Amino acid sequence: MTIKLDPWGSAIPENYSRVMEEFGIYPFDNVIQKIPNPHPLMRRKIIFGHRDFERILNAIEKGEKFAVMTGLMPSGKMHLGHKLVIDQLIWYQAQKSDIFLCVADLEAYSARGISFEQSKKLAVEEYLANYHALGLDLEHCRVYFQSTNNAVRHLAFLLSKKVNFSEMKAIYGFVGESSISQIFYPMIDIADILHPQLEEFGGPRPTVIPVGVDQDPHIRLARDVAARFQKEFKFILPSSTYHRLLPGLTGDKMSSSRPETAIFLTDSDAELEKKIRNAFTGGLPTAAEQRRLGGDPSKCRVYELYVYHLMPDDEALLEIDELCRSGKMICGECKTKAIELMKSYLKEHRARYKRALPKVEKIVEKI
Repeated sequence: MTIKLDPWGSAIPENYSRVMEEFGIYPFDNVIQKIPNPHPLMRRKIIFGHRDFERILNAIEKGEKFAVMTGLMPSGKMHLGHKLVIDQLIWYQAQKSDIFLCVADLEAYSARGISFEQSKKLAVEEYLANYHALGLDLEHCRVYFQSTNNAVRHLAFLLSKKVNFSEMKAIYGFVGESSISQIFYPMIDIADILHPQLEEFGGPRPTVIPVGVDQDPHIRLARDVAARFQKEFKFILPSSTYHRLLPGLTGDKMSSSRPETAIFLTDSDAELEKKIRNAFTGGLPTAAEQRRLGGDPSKCRVYELYVYHLMPDDEALLEIDELCRSGKMICGECKTKAIELMKSYLKEHRARYKRALPKVEKIVEKI
């Protein structure tokens, strides 16, 4: 059965190995040994695949210029799933990369019907201020809005000359009812990915896009289009890394539109505790059984909070794993620990956010 990846859907792949085989994604294990001080997301195989990441490694080793490009769609509240990319951007910023950060307000309008005014408000208050509070230095990022970036919109039109509807339909599954804005939008996304290589933004150079694997259709199309425009622009095919999608607390993909699945950075302590208490786990029906037989952290959404966010120390994480499997710590105890760690983290984050918001508002006003 053919695997379909939907950039706008909510499904989580059941088998990442099959996805890699189907779409020609290379294991990140092949390159991690060459990375000085790899990010924890790399060490823990949350970042599991790549295309042409060797180009980025070569640039880092030689101290040469390279770019990182990513975007945010301001369609709801920021949750922990969104944080995965920001953690990576902070790491890339430490490697002296040139970071391009797109506010995808055209996508929000096309896919979610969100006005540009509302997009701007969400982008500033829910995303950019949180990014700055998390540690990303926005003053040294190239932040822009799709709707007001003439270079991106012009490039999208030029690139669309060599892409036909049959190709778009095969990649994205468009049907007769798809609006023209939905059909054309991927060309805006491709222009986002490739425009850092235009002469006015630094010229052709290695560029990496860190994404969840659900976004791979955009990457594949961008690489194909880059190859078609070698004569005109001399694009270097963009590199990419792929991280696992953080499952929601209920088992589905974390989603801003389904609050019960996600922990938002603005959640109160009471909301946070309720969500984690109700989270799906790998435990057994009774405490006695779990004490005797142990739990399965590989199925547990609370354990994933430790892996992705709450437990940066690898040895401490392995201890949690062992306590669960041996039955020495049961789900209620594990959830209590996660709640306390998350409360502490969000308390500190709220203070940083309060300081970051007025700074970000000034940054955006200058765009």
